[in-house]
Parts: sequence; structure tokens; C-alpha cells
Amino acid sequence: MASLDPVLDKDGVRLTVDEAIATVTLTNPAKRNVQSPALWRALAEAGRALPGSVRVVVLRAEGKSFSAGLDRQMFTPEGIDGEPTFIDLARRSDAELDATIAEYQEAFTWWRRNDVVSIAAVQGHAIGAGFQLALACDLRVVADDVQFAMRETALGLVPDLTGTHPLVALVGYARALEICATGRFVLAEEAVTTGLANIAVPAGQLDDTVRDLASALLAAPRDAVVETKALLRGAQERSYEEQRAAERAAQARRLRDLAGVGD
Repeated sequence: MASLDPVLDKDGVRLTVDEAIATVTLTNPAKRNVQSPALWRALAEAGRALPGSVRVVVLRAEGKSFSAGLDRQMFTPEGIDGEPTFIDLARRSDAELDATIAEYQEAFTWWRRNDVVSIAAVQGHAIGAGFQLALACDLRVVADDVQFAMRETALGLVPDLTGTHPLVALVGYARALEICATGRFVLAEEAVTTGLANIAVPAGQLDDTVRDLASALLAAPRDAVVETKALLRGAQERSYEEQRAAERAAQARRLRDLAGVGD
């Protein structure tokens, strides 16, 4: 991606915008882009900072690993300076704990907004929270050295950063359970075969492949892409007849828009 002045650059997250394409980069390769509440707040801020001109958002990471998951300092009694430890969280009321986790999840929710298409460019390790961040995006292009793993269950936790819904939708309940409960690695070939990834390419071709995909996505009219994405995202929750009705309503809007006829 082109080198541009960042719209945001803090806590291991950099956001740059080049007309219709925004790039969110994880910028802590020395620690394999581990994640913390500060990084999650920065990711949520990046979503809020997107200009209305942006149609495609690329999520990428510097270094050999996409993200090795949670900063292990979070598992220590001392925790991370300025952040609640796990023990602190456990001692909060149900409502307070729920609100805190919901705040953390905001970093993972905006990538599927109907007005943008998000692409995760994933290389090396994408572990736990890193796996869930890749799953937060609409599309995943992976390097042939990618290693996905969901390690939360092995740590006595559950995946709680919005990853369970897309994982089940992509690979099915049985495989999702097996991946989470065993914590095993999912490599590039399996990721593509099961639908976790759209395509796998040599690591040196990752950025170029994502750039070409972003350009292809921009070729279609924006409003048509927005309507199509909304239709597809809602399809699993709708019955067949409800989806037919949603298609008719969306097409009516498109026809009227193209003809310049108001509702």
C-alpha cells in the first residue's frame, strides 16, 4: 500500500486512507502484534475515524506474524499498567464485567459494516484474538505460512471477541468446536478448503494480491455492493421466503435509484 500520512497512529495501530481504500496496520512486530485493551481501543477508534469516501478497508500487520493473540502480561497478577487484571475483571459485578467485554468487542465489530468491505491480509501466526480479528473481516487473503489457532479454551477461557459466529458460519459447528476445543493449528490449505480463507498465496505476493482484490471490489457501483452485502449478511437469519422478499425490496431500491425515480 502507498505510504501516506496516518489518520491515526497509536498503541500499535496505524490507519491510512488513500481515497476509497483505508489500511489498518498492526505495528508492533517485535512482540508479534500481541493485543491489549489499548490496541482494542485504537482499533475501535480507527473504525470511527473512517472517512465516508472509504469503500474497502484492508487489515494487515507488520512483521512475520499477523497477531500472536493476547499480550501474556494480561495473564499475570500485575497485568498491564493502567488496565484491569483478569482478577480485577472477575471481581466486578455481572453488569460491569459485561460492559467491559462489550467495550473490548467494539474493536472487532465495525469491520462488517454494510458500507465497507474489509479484507484481512494474514501471514504467520494468527492466534486467539489474532484469529478472531481476522474472522472479523469480510474476506481473508492468507500467506502460505499462515497458522490460525483458537487457544482460549486451552487457557480456561472462551473466544469472546466476536469470533465464534463467523467461525461457525464459515466451517460449520462440528469443525468449529474441534478447532476451538483442541486449539490446533489450521494451515493455509485447510483454511482455503474449509472457507476460512478466500485464497492463499506466497508470502511475498500477499500485499499485491490484496491490492488487486481491493481494486476489483471498487469496480462495482458502491450502492450495489452495499445492498448485496446486506442481503448476504442477513441471509442466514432469514427464511427462504424472507430472503426472497429482501431481494425484491433491495432490487426495487436499485432500479429506482438507477432510473432516478424517487420512492
